[in-house]
Amino acid sequence: MANLKEIRTRISSVKSTRQITNAMKMVSAAKLRKAQNAVTRLRPYANKLNEILSRLGDVKGGSAENIYAEQRKEEKVLLLVISSNRGLCGPFNANIVKKVISLTEGQYADQYKKGNLYIYTVGSKSGQILKAKGFKISAEFNSIYDNLTFKNVSVVAEELMSDFINKKFDKIEIIYNRFKNAAVQILTQEQFLPVKHNEKNTEENSDYIFEPSQQYIFDTLIPDSLKTQLFAAVTDSFAAEQGARMTAMHQATDNATDMIRSLTLVYNKARQAAITKEILEITAGAEALKG
Repeated sequence: MANLKEIRTRISSVKSTRQITNAMKMVSAAKLRKAQNAVTRLRPYANKLNEILSRLGDVKGGSAENIYAEQRKEEKVLLLVISSNRGLCGPFNANIVKKVISLTEGQYADQYKKGNLYIYTVGSKSGQILKAKGFKISAEFNSIYDNLTFKNVSVVAEELMSDFINKKFDKIEIIYNRFKNAAVQILTQEQFLPVKHNEKNTEENSDYIFEPSQQYIFDTLIPDSLKTQLFAAVTDSFAAEQGARMTAMHQATDNATDMIRSLTLVYNKARQAAITKEILEITAGAEALKG
């Protein structure tokens, strides 16, 4: 059994750790409230834009060219992987990495073998893990979280759109954790480009009247919708990260409390055993003096 000093030192260490994890839980809870409000406000707007975007992609007739809906053979594919810049958030980042690896072994195995599967990262953690596993990261946008605004995310969206238009990539997909609640994150694979067609209500789509013109809407509304789609994904991921970290730190704090309780019990037993031993030694000494 460890001596009393070692147990006291360990109890003190666990208490210090509990203070840190509890503080991190409180900070994440505050960030989560703010991020959750942002997600709640943005989602209806983003969903409606996506609905309009998918309907526009199916419009038949007219002379307008929708360059963002061009369907090509998927020879060169880009995965935009959204994770976090910090750890201590449970399996949040690990699940993202597992999804990327599964895509390289499954859906995009051919592209990966030919060297035509590219990875961009938003958040340094996924990039660090993927690099350690031998994957090449073509570009990193980790500074977005330093100032998470629509303007900063739009810069990344514009680069992705430019790469697609210039045929650098034939398809772009976003991999991220979608926020459901503080304890649940939904691993999501979402197509960014080309714009997905709406398979429903195709007859209704042909009845649209465009003002000022169909081409003008393609050139303005669709880029704005894509920027909003990416901003919604990054915002969702950020909220999911805070929820995952808050949950992980809550569990860590509870585990530390349980450990302190167990160590205190061990300490009390060791202390009692030491006192009993001292009493026995004193008693034995006293008996020896009598003899």
